[in-house]
Amino acid sequence: MVTFQADRTFWRQAQVNILQRVSSTIDQNLSGFPHIGDPETGEWVTTPDGFWTGGFWIGELWLAASVTGEARYLEAAKHWLERLEPRVESRTVFRGFLFYYGAVIGALLHGDRKAAALAERAAQSLGRQFDPIANLIPLGKEAEEAHSVGDGEANIDGLPAAPVMLWAAQHLGDDELRQRALKHAKRSAEFFLRDDGGVIQSASFDTATGKVIRRYTHKGYADDSIWTRAQAWAMLGFVLSARLERSESSLIQLAEKVCDWWLANIPQDRVAYWDFNAPVAADTKRDTSGTAIAAAALLKLSQIHPEPNKAAAYRGAAEATARALVERHLNSKGILTDGCFDPKNGTAVSNELIWGDYFLFETVATLNGDLHSSV
Repeated sequence: MVTFQADRTFWRQAQVNILQRVSSTIDQNLSGFPHIGDPETGEWVTTPDGFWTGGFWIGELWLAASVTGEARYLEAAKHWLERLEPRVESRTVFRGFLFYYGAVIGALLHGDRKAAALAERAAQSLGRQFDPIANLIPLGKEAEEAHSVGDGEANIDGLPAAPVMLWAAQHLGDDELRQRALKHAKRSAEFFLRDDGGVIQSASFDTATGKVIRRYTHKGYADDSIWTRAQAWAMLGFVLSARLERSESSLIQLAEKVCDWWLANIPQDRVAYWDFNAPVAADTKRDTSGTAIAAAALLKLSQIHPEPNKAAAYRGAAEATARALVERHLNSKGILTDGCFDPKNGTAVSNELIWGDYFLFETVATLNGDLHSSV
C-alpha cells in the first residue's frame, strides 16, 4: 500500500508540473503552434500552419481538459483545431500526426463532433493518397522536413497515418479505407523493418513497380543506423494499429518485435541517445522526445498484449522509462528538457519538443489513473 501511494503521489506531482507548462503556454498567447521550446526561458519557436507537429499541442489541450475538467483547456483545444483545419487536404502522409492527436483524441476523450469530422476527412484524404502499386501512402509532395519528397519516397514516420484511417473506417463503416490502412501498415513493415526488429527510417521506391530502390536513415548518424525516433514511431504506429484491429494478429506481432528491439538496445538508464549507432561520449545527446514516444507505446502494448506476463513486463518498462524522464529531465516548470530534434543540422539538439511533451503527459496521466486506455 505504501508503495502504491508513493507511486500515485509521484505521478500526480509530475502531472501537476506538466499542466503548469500547458497553462503557461496558453498564457503566452502564441500566434503560431508551439514547436520547439527553450528549456531555460520557456519561450517557443512556433509554426504558422502546424508543420507536422501542431496536432501534439492540440492533443495536450484535449488531455488537460480531460484530466482537469477545466473549460479553458477545452476552449483552447477547439480554437487550435480550427487553426489546423486548412491542413486536412495537405499532400503529406504526416497528416497522421496532425489529425490523430489534433482530432481523433478530441473525439475519443470529449466526443467532439468537429474533431471527429476533421479526423474522418483527413483519413479519407489519406486514403486517396494511397498508392495501390506500392501498397502504402508515399510521403507526398508537401511532406514536411523530409530528405526527399514526392510519390516515390516513404518513411516510417508516415506509419501513424494508419491509425487515423482505421479509426475513421470504423466510424464510417468504410472497408476500403480499412483495407488501405492495413496495407499501409503491413507494407511499412516490409519497407523499413530489419529482420531483428530495428527500423531504417526512409526508402525510395520505383513508382512503376512498387519495389524498394534504396533504404536509408536520412536524419540519423548514418544511412544504415537506427535513428531513435524512427524506432519509436514504429513502436507507436504498430501498437495503435494493433489496438484498433485486434483481429489482425500480425500487427501486435510487429508491435512486439519493434518494442523488444528497443528494450534490448536502450541504455541501462532507459533514456535513449539520439541514434542507437551514434558513438557514445560525454557530449552525445539524448533524445527525451523519442524516449517519451517509446514509453507511451510500451504502455499501450501492455494494455492489449494477450499474455499477462508479457503485458506486465511491458508496463514495467513503460513505468521505468517514464520515471527516468520525470526524475532526470522534467524541470520545475514542467518542461521536458533534452529533446534532440536534428543534430545533423545542429537544430534544437537539447530543447523542449512539443511531441515529447505530449507523450510524457499522456503516459503520466495514464499511470496516474486519470486517462483511460482508448487514446
